[in-house]
Amino acid sequence: MVKRPSTFIKTPYVADIQLDPDICENTVLGHSASLGCCGLSDAGAHVLISPIESKSKPKPKPNSKKDKDDKLHCAYRVYLSVLREKDQEIIVGIYPKLAEELAVAALKKNMLRRLQHVKKYKREATVYVEGLVNSRFDVAGIDCNGTPFLMEIKNVPLADYEDVEAKERKKMCFEGRDIHSKVAYFPDGYRKKRTDPVSPRALKHINELALIKKRSKTRCIMCYVIQRTDVNRFQPSVLDPAYRQAFMEAVEAGVEIITLVVQWTRDGTATFIRDDLCYLV
Repeated sequence: MVKRPSTFIKTPYVADIQLDPDICENTVLGHSASLGCCGLSDAGAHVLISPIESKSKPKPKPNSKKDKDDKLHCAYRVYLSVLREKDQEIIVGIYPKLAEELAVAALKKNMLRRLQHVKKYKREATVYVEGLVNSRFDVAGIDCNGTPFLMEIKNVPLADYEDVEAKERKKMCFEGRDIHSKVAYFPDGYRKKRTDPVSPRALKHINELALIKKRSKTRCIMCYVIQRTDVNRFQPSVLDPAYRQAFMEAVEAGVEIITLVVQWTRDGTATFIRDDLCYLV
């Protein structure tokens, strides 16, 4: 990635990407839904992209800016980030929709030990209870025992040896640490104030799942999809005290936690590793 936002489109969701010179010398526009993903999808990052499937688009008006400048066509999407550390390559899934597809694929193939042989399920289910709950959850269904369940899926691309602020991490030495001893954490990202929640939407989801669990027999599940394998534990990030507190209260209320670890390869193959990575609170 050369520049984000792009020189041509000033949205933080589009970047200028220099293609591998062994393939092509061109610089293209790539869509990155991760807003830089704390450096994984920002200037200087090595990423893996795929063409965006073309959809029928309205014909541009004559002499329009879009008609004149083909550079404004965002033809690629950023899916994976490639890291190199201690002579090892780590591929990280950063496109949020990948997490949903991976979790649902694991559900369909009975890889999730907590959700074996579900009777039925559907995606994007809206739950509304006046004054209490008003959210769309990623999956809703009936488990093998006939019990209804709701599952919210979150992408977890970030990990480091310690979950601390960047300025504190710079003072630490991890030279002797095993590369696979990192903690995956959620959430982290841009916020105007340190006291603001990183993701108000994520906070709303986990709070409402806890409320639903307290007031019904519905199984409520948080599935954290960790799209990297250099980790040995997961935790709600200490950088977001509000979400961390909500996570602990949700677990206490009976919300189930699935920590799904997936390994990616350069050719776009995803392999299920485990769904029981230990989590800390």
